[in-house]
Amino acid sequence: MKRLRNPHIGIDQGDLALFSEFEEGGSMWTGEGARERRMQVPFKETYRRVPVVHVSMSLWDMDTSAAIRAELVAENITTFGFDMVFRTWGDSRVARVRAAWMAIGDLPHDDDWEVD
Repeated sequence: MKRLRNPHIGIDQGDLALFSEFEEGGSMWTGEGARERRMQVPFKETYRRVPVVHVSMSLWDMDTSAAIRAELVAENITTFGFDMVFRTWGDSRVARVRAAWMAIGDLPHDDDWEVD
């Protein structure tokens, strides 16, 4: 977690391997039907409000004999974390994917007042 000079704003980031299926012949590599991989990603600290999350592929290893179809999204974003979701469909064959993410949002601070 990185804190900006303003202690209310936090930036968290990471890079994670979502799957590697070419060695075992998993469904992502066989290229049959709609396929999805989902991974829960926790934040290092809890945000005060739901942060903005940006995701991008940092590695993709795909077969080029068919169309390359892929979607990478952040879903179910909360103050604690989110779901990183990769989807492909049709005859696309995906050997492995690694994804990077960054969250930016409002952090709790010692000076915050809790009013009931």
